[in-house]
Amino acid sequence: MSRIGRMPVVIPAGVTITVADNNQVTVKGPLGTLSEQFPAQITIKVEGNEALVTRPDDEKETRSLHGLTRALLHNMVVGVTEGYTKKLEVVGVGYKVVKQGKNLQLFLGQSLVKGLPQASLCIAEPQGITFEVPDPNTIVVKGIDKQAVGQIAAVIRSKRAPEPYHGKGVKYAGEHIRRKAGKAGK
Repeated sequence: MSRIGRMPVVIPAGVTITVADNNQVTVKGPLGTLSEQFPAQITIKVEGNEALVTRPDDEKETRSLHGLTRALLHNMVVGVTEGYTKKLEVVGVGYKVVKQGKNLQLFLGQSLVKGLPQASLCIAEPQGITFEVPDPNTIVVKGIDKQAVGQIAAVIRSKRAPEPYHGKGVKYAGEHIRRKAGKAGK
């Protein structure tokens, strides 16, 4: 039996889980509503303040879906109660971030022609995701869907990934960048 799959998902007060036909699960909480369709061979039962995930057999695919389903269900419950955040840092001379309405303007040292001012990259807030810019070098991505928060944070980071020589670029808070010695480091 999967160690993760057999653990029950505790449902806190104020959260409701409904399981409809074809394993369509809807989780409602104080921060919003999330819905997901899970594989048909996995059974999800709500008993009291716990949700139990079970599997019918010990096939390899079924075992892997068992733990995955339980983890995704738990992430949905945490999302509608607490939400998820990813913090990014912008490192580099002249690199900055500005929030204009629902758009995020990134100035990352890119220009179309040498000698002209920096060009900015514009990223719009997707539905269910909010951006916060506490200072010009920090971005906070917030939302209730863990996958969406992680994906949009990865998209922002990919606009200028940190480089190993000077460490300039967009990185996750707490991320360690392996530095390389340049020509002088022979």
